Amino acid sequence: MTPSVPPTGNGPLGKREARLAWLLLFPTIISVSIVVLLPLIAIFWISFKPIGLEDLRPPETVVREQLLGRPSADGDVATIRYRLRNSSQKKPVEDVTLSDTLPDGLVIVSLDERCVLNGLVFVCTLGDFEGGQRETVEVTVTVGRIFLDSSINLSDTPAVVTGTSENILTNSEFTLENFVRFFNGQEFWSVLFATLFYTIVGTIGAVVVGLFAALLLNNDFKGKGLIRGLYLFPYVAPVIAVAFSWVTLLDPFSGSLNALLVQMRVVESPINFFGQRPLALIMVTIFEIWRYFPLSFLFILARMQSIDTDMYEAADIDGASPFQKFWYLSLPMLLGILSVLFLLRFIWTFNKFDDIFLLTGGSAGTRTLTVNVYEQAFAISNIGAGAAVAVVIFGFLLAFSIFFLKFISREEGL
Repeated sequence: MTPSVPPTGNGPLGKREARLAWLLLFPTIISVSIVVLLPLIAIFWISFKPIGLEDLRPPETVVREQLLGRPSADGDVATIRYRLRNSSQKKPVEDVTLSDTLPDGLVIVSLDERCVLNGLVFVCTLGDFEGGQRETVEVTVTVGRIFLDSSINLSDTPAVVTGTSENILTNSEFTLENFVRFFNGQEFWSVLFATLFYTIVGTIGAVVVGLFAALLLNNDFKGKGLIRGLYLFPYVAPVIAVAFSWVTLLDPFSGSLNALLVQMRVVESPINFFGQRPLALIMVTIFEIWRYFPLSFLFILARMQSIDTDMYEAADIDGASPFQKFWYLSLPMLLGILSVLFLLRFIWTFNKFDDIFLLTGGSAGTRTLTVNVYEQAFAISNIGAGAAVAVVIFGFLLAFSIFFLKFISREEGL
């Protein structure tokens, strides 16, 4: 009787292969962690802090050193002026000190009353600097021939400024103010509606239009290659070029489409497609469908061309109509790829920023969550509020992905 051999996966060889696999994956895991996890952790951290754009750099005392008097002869008297300021307009810098070592050829005659001379170095104790505070320290010196004949500058021996300040970015102060302000804001529901309408309608529209385009090009006819290239144009063209073209064509004053509609007496006056509610939201959604249906078209067409044609031949023999063949044969085979496309397009559309920003700038009811992130973080310099909105977006997409993969995709056999 031949003894049984343990499976490779549970034996020493399998364990060795597993260790080798993890060792080979380790650089990739580290890279992904650095690229994805660290920025994600930083966004979560900032979202719980009342931090503005100016708080990204900790408060510090900045000094500028300047020699006044234009000395030209040995023994001339000059003044070294130190201009100090707090770089922050809000946060103080405590226990500020200024110290400097003068280059050879400069002899101190008098010091500011806040300064003391310690050998060749003088130290000034300036106390606390409030937000935006400025101070001036002057030191009177005599200039010797050594300094005049040399190419020494004051910047060669820069002044040293010390001080302590609280960095709001790294301290232990946390707050829910950013989230409370966002959810209690007057525009919360309008922003949420615009985001969901743009995402859901844009995603379904792109998948459905891509499906019809794939059904059309799944048949052989003359000019098929040309039409396929035209289908791909919206997706491969630069977004700034196509967005500018749409804005130009639909402009209410100089747009070709408005001029055509008025001349044909379809409308009495030009239509502001991107400047009035709710038409602006509908137009940016149509732009989303037009621009991204080619991606769905490519995936669906590739899947359709891999379906066995014997089923369709049998259906033709049984007298099935084109709709019956699509509904009972093609659609069940496409449900898998349609589910994946819907998930990917939903996530990408929910995160879409550049299309709306280029078309409307978020005005006329087209302000979505991603546009809100930009406006909070950069337009009004509230980094904490922008990070809070980004966390809301992340949480929404995470919940949707879990729900989709757990319930919807299970029904499709994924």
